[in-house]
Amino acid sequence: MKKNNISIVVASDNHYAILIAALLKSIELNHVSEEHIDFYIIDDGISNKNKSKIENSVSTKTITINWFEKKSIIPSGMSIPVDKSAFPLTTYLRLFAPYALPKDVERLIYLDVDTVVMKDISLLWNTNLEGATIGAVLDVGKTVDCAWGGIPNYKELGLLPTTKYFNAGIMLIDVVKWVEQDISKQVIDTLRTHAEHVVLVDQYGLNVVFANKWLELDPRWNWFATFEHHDPYIIHYLDIKPTFKSYRSQEKFREIFYYYLNQTKWAGFKPISGNYRVLRKFSNKIKKQILSFLQ
Repeated sequence: MKKNNISIVVASDNHYAILIAALLKSIELNHVSEEHIDFYIIDDGISNKNKSKIENSVSTKTITINWFEKKSIIPSGMSIPVDKSAFPLTTYLRLFAPYALPKDVERLIYLDVDTVVMKDISLLWNTNLEGATIGAVLDVGKTVDCAWGGIPNYKELGLLPTTKYFNAGIMLIDVVKWVEQDISKQVIDTLRTHAEHVVLVDQYGLNVVFANKWLELDPRWNWFATFEHHDPYIIHYLDIKPTFKSYRSQEKFREIFYYYLNQTKWAGFKPISGNYRVLRKFSNKIKKQILSFLQ
C-alpha cells in the first residue's frame, strides 16, 4: 500500500452489491491519472457469489479491492444506534470508514454505493480541504431548517436556520483529524442524546457535529439524479435506484448507470419490481424493532 494511492470506502449489504459493480466500473473507466486506487468495501453480508462478481468486474491493474466485515471496523465500546426508520443499519457504517484503512492512510473518499463517477476521481482526491475535517456537498434541503429533513432542534443547539446542511453520501475525509477528534463517537453520542429529533439517521448526527465546520464542495461532486445537469462529476441516485422498474429520476442518468453496469458481471440485468423495494423497507423496520427489544 502506498500513501499516495487513492483510498475509497463504501459500505453495502448483499441487496446493493450490484450497485458497487457499476460504481467501480465508472471509477475505473474515468480514472486517467497515475495513482492506483485502493477500494475498501465494508461488508454487511454480501454473498460470496456477489463478491466474486464484483472482483471480476474491474481491472486489478487499476483498482485493488479490500473487504472488511462490519464488526471488524467498529471500535471497541461503540455500537450502532437503533432508530425507527426504514433505512438499513448499513448506512451507519460510513461512520466507521476511517477504521477500515491501513494506519498510514491520511485521507479517504467515502461514497454511497448508489453513485457513479463521471470524472477522474483523482480530481476529488486532490481537493484542498483547507483545514476542515470533511468536505461535502449541500443536501437537497440546503439548510438545517428544512421542513422534511435538516436538524429539527437547530434552535436548541444554537444554530441559525440558515446554517448549511450537507449530504453525507459523498465525503472527502481527513482521516487523521477524524480519528483525533473521535468523530465516530461524537456522532453516535449525538444520535442517542437527541434521538427524538433524528431525521435521515446518521446524516443528522454528522451535520450536528460538523455544523459550520465543513468544506462545501462543488455540487457536481454529488449531483442528485432527480435534477438535470449536462456535466455532473458524480451522479447520486438518492431516490428509487435504477435497478427498479419504479425508478423515477432523470432517464438519461438511468441510461448512464446501465452503460457502466453492462460492462460488469451483471451485464444484461433487467430492472426488478418496485415491490421488492417496499418489502425490504418493511423488513428493515422489523429488524430494528427486534434489535431494539434485544438491547
